Amino acid sequence: MANSRAHGRLWIWLSFLVALILQAAPWPGELEPFRPSWVILITFYWVLALPHRVNVGTALVLGLLWDLMLGSTLGVRGLMMSVLCYIVALNFQVLRNLSLWQQAILIALLTLGGKLVEFWAEYLVSVISFDPERLWAVLLNFLLWPWLFLLLRRMRRKLSIR
Repeated sequence: MANSRAHGRLWIWLSFLVALILQAAPWPGELEPFRPSWVILITFYWVLALPHRVNVGTALVLGLLWDLMLGSTLGVRGLMMSVLCYIVALNFQVLRNLSLWQQAILIALLTLGGKLVEFWAEYLVSVISFDPERLWAVLLNFLLWPWLFLLLRRMRRKLSIR
């Protein structure tokens, strides 16, 4: 039993590592505003699928790692991830019972809120300007959610992650 839990944790953290790598991968300059929020999407999936295993603390750690990876103000993405995952964890039973497209709409709205929280937190500690072009990523998150949800669910079931 303990071995299967450790096995599940390993696969979950490997998916987070892949998300961080995808988040850091360079994109061409003109496509940069369309970069999806891989870390947010994968964390949302695990919070929905296993809220007892992946929760606000995990989101905070991932957000801090994301900040360290980008070299930005420490805690901005940690705050954003914690707030968003709290909302998802609080309503995970409702979100689980929605269709994939309804989930995608809510995920898009949550990532939009996350982008605004990220801007607000960054604005409080430094001088930045709002770039509305960055909001195109919300549309891509909306389109990627059903595909990513089905892919991760298949992986979770095949590897018996509980």
